[in-house]
Amino acid sequence: MTDTLAPPPEGDRTIDEPLSEALSRRYLAYALSTITGRALPDVRDGLKPVHRRLLYAMRQLRLDPTSTAKKCARVVGDVIGKYHPHGDSAVYEALVRLAQDFAQRYPLVDGQGNFGNIDGDNAAAMRYTECRLTLAAQLLLEGIDEDAVDFRATYDGEEEEPVVLPAGFPNLLANGSSGIAVGMATSIPPHNVSELIEACLRLLEQPDISTVELLAISPGPDFPTGGVIVESAASLREAYETGRGGVRVRARWTREDLGRGLWRIVVTEIPYQVKKADLVEQLAELIETKKAPLLGDVMDESAEDVRLVLEPKSRNVEPEVLMESLFRLSALEARIPVNMNVLDARGTPGVMGLKGLLRAFLDHRREVVVRRARHRLARIESRLHILDGLIIAFLNLDEVIRIVRQEDEPKARLIEAFDLSDLQAEAILNTRLRQLARLEEMELRREHAELAEERDGLNALLGSDRAQWKLVGVGLRDVRELLEKDGALTRRRSTFEAAPSVDADAALEALVVREPITVILSERGWIRSVKGRIEDPSEIKYKEGDAQGFILPAETTDKLLLFASDGRFFTLACDKLPGGRGHGEPVRLMLELDDRTEIVAVFPHRLGAKRFVASKEGYGFLLPEAEAVAMRKAGKQVLTVGKGGAAFALPVEGDQVAVVGDNGKILVFPLEELPDMPRGKGVKLQAYREGGLRDALVFRAEEGAAWIDSAGRTRAWPDWRDWSGRRAGAGRLAPRGFPTSRRFRPG
Repeated sequence: MTDTLAPPPEGDRTIDEPLSEALSRRYLAYALSTITGRALPDVRDGLKPVHRRLLYAMRQLRLDPTSTAKKCARVVGDVIGKYHPHGDSAVYEALVRLAQDFAQRYPLVDGQGNFGNIDGDNAAAMRYTECRLTLAAQLLLEGIDEDAVDFRATYDGEEEEPVVLPAGFPNLLANGSSGIAVGMATSIPPHNVSELIEACLRLLEQPDISTVELLAISPGPDFPTGGVIVESAASLREAYETGRGGVRVRARWTREDLGRGLWRIVVTEIPYQVKKADLVEQLAELIETKKAPLLGDVMDESAEDVRLVLEPKSRNVEPEVLMESLFRLSALEARIPVNMNVLDARGTPGVMGLKGLLRAFLDHRREVVVRRARHRLARIESRLHILDGLIIAFLNLDEVIRIVRQEDEPKARLIEAFDLSDLQAEAILNTRLRQLARLEEMELRREHAELAEERDGLNALLGSDRAQWKLVGVGLRDVRELLEKDGALTRRRSTFEAAPSVDADAALEALVVREPITVILSERGWIRSVKGRIEDPSEIKYKEGDAQGFILPAETTDKLLLFASDGRFFTLACDKLPGGRGHGEPVRLMLELDDRTEIVAVFPHRLGAKRFVASKEGYGFLLPEAEAVAMRKAGKQVLTVGKGGAAFALPVEGDQVAVVGDNGKILVFPLEELPDMPRGKGVKLQAYREGGLRDALVFRAEEGAAWIDSAGRTRAWPDWRDWSGRRAGAGRLAPRGFPTSRRFRPG
């Protein structure tokens, strides 16, 4: 970056500088503004500027929990007019979120009217809704008038706003936060405030406490919508130690018996930030598209609480199996990201762990305690100074009265006669006659003694770190007691459970009727399945210009594996293949497969089987078929290929391998020389000066080798041992009679 340029001459608004530097400087300023002024919360009070300004504006309007609520439009108007120069809709949306009990674990705004719902419906317009602060918000603001925090000028310089709130409880973790800035983001889930305060108290007692010990007190998130957290303890520990990770949360459900062996599932809590209406629509779509074959129907019977009714398609299915399948397919299970990226006390963004966040909050609370004590001490010193003057006046009451009655300048004469300050003399002159009674003198001495005692206590507090930390702990206990008066608010809603080990795939397969089929994949990539076995392939009809590609027997319960020339394996369920009527459907619409990629091999998956996969460059390895299964449209990358692509995927049934290159040379070597690998490039099979690998054959030594000629006849190869050697050798020219296609079988 360059130094700031001098302003242009009067009347000339042209600045001569490189465009790249001008853009860089302005974009950096925008990025920093987004990070510090919009997206990331402050670690001390857990608020972003818009939320802090909303709460402060509501306090200025005296909208405390016991007062009458005012129109939200009034609050939004004050915020955008005095503190937050942005659009009113954005400010109102922030206010609405602070009032939603399904979005905030501890709502900071008490909203009256329509503030939206868990279905995702929007709130009413701000002219129809009213709001005031909650007890939790009041605790965040407590002490703000006692110099507890710094203030700064507002955007127009006419008002002042707090840089941070005093924050009586760890709001950052209690309510969580999320936001996206330029180049960084934050996502902090909500937690239980009682557990957080207990963790803070333990941290005060044991500064060297570990994250594991803190997690024993506050084990993880506590979402406002409840749910069941199924994340492992090890994963949670890593997330809270590093500040990054994720939390899996599932819907809470129960089985409801209907008699006569019938039952249904009732969902009473859904994952955090999932819109119920969208969830119901998603489940209905799964039924319509037959992607959830175990689910028969879904009904929304919710009123104030959540009640989703799921009816199984068959009562023979176990409820756990049904729910496990739906957790995979729908938003009944959600992963909440954890990225505890915050602004520290100096405004610097950074990721913190659980202990770091709690320590930063406690440091802030200590500073608030010290600043409030200093503020109170200054007030006491000022009052004691005035009381000293009043007591002098009472001790010399007759002379004071004479001076006031007879002197032309009584204030100056009082200062001179009794060695008073200007403030003390002013207080004496402002004293009413009714306050000159003997009883009033006793009251002044009592007040003086009490304030002197309080002053000594505050001086002791300011001089002792231990006393300051102790007062922080006392304040946290008082806050917890206030919040726990509403047991429903502070009771933990999310529970922790281990995800049951249910094989949903096996259950789905059990519902499929096992029947023999024939899978047909044409040369142009149209796929279909025909019931039974086809004895005469010539009877199969194709679209005009198309021809036979792959024909293979299978069963409806099989998984079909397709090996592509780019080294990826794709998986299709045979029971979901298009029927035999017509010409089927293009396989490229079912998979993420472009026109330049060819299908090299197609076969049904067999448990425990292996495949010999190789690239045309002459590298390969043995692949367990189970490693190739992946029910994703994008497939699974298994073989690393070069420009030539993949050559074949042969079944491993033997102990010898014969490979033939484009140069017509054949090499035979033991199968044991090939490694078992889940993915990769493999090892070199045969050496070539030019060309690459053409074909291969796996056979048993005791049975011998053979090839199939162009007429379809099997030709024995009795002297195959003459071609034996070590893997990666050049090999010998093929024997007489070997097909001119240089393949062991037509293809």
